[in-house]
Amino acid sequence: MSHRRVGVYVDSMNIMRCGGYGMRYEVIRRFVGRDGDEVMRLNAYVAIDEERAISDPNYKTTLNFILTLRDLGFKAIEKPIRWYTDESGRTYGKANLDMEMGLDIVSQSDRLDMIYLFTGDGDFCSVVTMAQNKGCRVELVAFANVSARLRREVDLFVPGYLVPGLLPTTPPFAGAPPWGEAGSRVRGVCTKYFQDRSYGFFRFMASFGKVWVTDTRLEESPYTSVFFMEKDLPPGVHRENLPSRDYIFEFTLTEGEKGFVASDIDLNYKY
Repeated sequence: MSHRRVGVYVDSMNIMRCGGYGMRYEVIRRFVGRDGDEVMRLNAYVAIDEERAISDPNYKTTLNFILTLRDLGFKAIEKPIRWYTDESGRTYGKANLDMEMGLDIVSQSDRLDMIYLFTGDGDFCSVVTMAQNKGCRVELVAFANVSARLRREVDLFVPGYLVPGLLPTTPPFAGAPPWGEAGSRVRGVCTKYFQDRSYGFFRFMASFGKVWVTDTRLEESPYTSVFFMEKDLPPGVHRENLPSRDYIFEFTLTEGEKGFVASDIDLNYKY
């Protein structure tokens, strides 16, 4: 059996600013290699404040982050922050790594079958098209503030909130059951809602697998259905807008007579 050659490109600063603070890079490795694919490239693009690294002991957190990336097998592509002063005297820093990341994707896509892009930045739309024209499949994983055009351009968009363990649930607590077990907090979307009966079903990713097999009745599907009642929905969610994949819900799994039931439901994010 032949496996696909995979490349992973993480716009770390964009992800960190747009809902992905605390993202677990070790989970990325497991997620992208879930089908036995060969991970050829693991690139993470990081801005560095070199002056602060010298003068501020608290900045060691960022430097440790880079060392952790390398321990996990990522190549950390660093770019120093440049400081500027505008006409009003306000000082601001810039370290845009879009050019470096885009060039790497285009130049390396010749030797890849599959690219996972971690960013919400719409500036990568043309890069996605160029990689696709070379025969690469491009899938996007991102959290908040994701460009609508970028979502349309890629072959598949997977909200990072839904990937098991990629982002901690809130609040994380010691001794919590693993994602997908009774008592655990998970995130999912509403795929069915019966307005005349005031109940519906969430779908969450219970394990890594064939993410395109969304029918939870199929054995090969990584998804599981969860029953919920309308009365348990959080404020701000209106029944006439359901079902919808634009609402990311977080909830606790409880055992029911016929399967999981959602309790303590929160609206985690709305696209």
